[in-house]
Amino acid sequence: MAIQNQDVHRIAVAYPDLQGNEMKYVTDCIATEWVSSQGPYVKRFEDAFAEWTGVEHAITCSNGTAALHLALVAQGIGPGDEVIVPSMTYVASANAVSYVGATVVLVDSDPTSLNVTPEAVAAAVTARTKAVIPVDLYGMPVDIPALREDLPQGAIVVEDAAEAIGARVRGTHVGGHSDIATFSFFGNKTLTTGEGGMVTCHNAELAAKIRLYRDQGQDPNRTYFHPVLGFNYRLTNLQAAVGLAQMERIEHHLGERARVCRRYEDRLGDLDHLLHIPPTPGGHAHGHWMFTVVLRNSNMAARDRIREHLALDGIETRPGFTPLHRLPMYPAPPELFPVADWIGDCSISLPTHGRITDDDVDFVSARLRAALGA
Repeated sequence: MAIQNQDVHRIAVAYPDLQGNEMKYVTDCIATEWVSSQGPYVKRFEDAFAEWTGVEHAITCSNGTAALHLALVAQGIGPGDEVIVPSMTYVASANAVSYVGATVVLVDSDPTSLNVTPEAVAAAVTARTKAVIPVDLYGMPVDIPALREDLPQGAIVVEDAAEAIGARVRGTHVGGHSDIATFSFFGNKTLTTGEGGMVTCHNAELAAKIRLYRDQGQDPNRTYFHPVLGFNYRLTNLQAAVGLAQMERIEHHLGERARVCRRYEDRLGDLDHLLHIPPTPGGHAHGHWMFTVVLRNSNMAARDRIREHLALDGIETRPGFTPLHRLPMYPAPPELFPVADWIGDCSISLPTHGRITDDDVDFVSARLRAALGA
């Protein structure tokens, strides 16, 4: 990547918005000395998240990858089981499957939504299929009710909603149609705790298992007695304090990202012959995590040259994820994943966060147009 001109205004691809009660709540944690996972902000954050997303149970954890791991462990998925995962996703979606000893079965994505389709998942089902991990890529929600129609009875849906807080399908927040869902609160996410994650579900017994495994497997009624092999995946009171403050302004965070994405669509929407901008299907509400375009009839080298041009103008961007079938841990024939390869080679995520002004969006759009020769 070319070094940007240090004299130009820098537009970051991601930036946290911490303008609410974050400082007040964190200061309260320090003043009261409740800084570990035992403080009151953990439950307050969990309760606020559950109420807002419409689920029965929300369980905090240390990060989104831990959330996926806990979801699979609590469902008893392990060696001998197969879990269907899109090749186009962040590597954590598959790594969590490997952590429990299950087999990752990769599928390709849809060229319009960039997500997995019910048909692709159904074609990958075998007698060993125990679960599917649909990923709400870049904030675009997967239609879970449609996906469920072709799943065998007993197959578990673990929705990776790390990038999609605020997204909805048929009026229901992501996670609400799934057996279990996971979220990430990394620093670049719509809601951040720095690092952190959440697991949501409607089942009380399942929620209790997740808490058990998250808390080192310690019996909640018997201190220092551990009936199962657990993990230290707890979120701290300090982090939860930030999360609660973020929840108080979640509609603001979502609204600002929607503003940015709508303006990108307005400024770039006439370039359909050069760029694919995934449309949001009817009945869906996009989470607007990261405004991502895919270059048509292009390749990785051309995509990277465009990113270099933007970097010289002070514009930070992100490339697409490397498809999992290209990684040494999950090799698979590339001819099975043409869409994942296209997204990985040709996508660009533009600056998307609430601190971006309309003028910034206009500048990014103009420079992208220039780089494309439009």
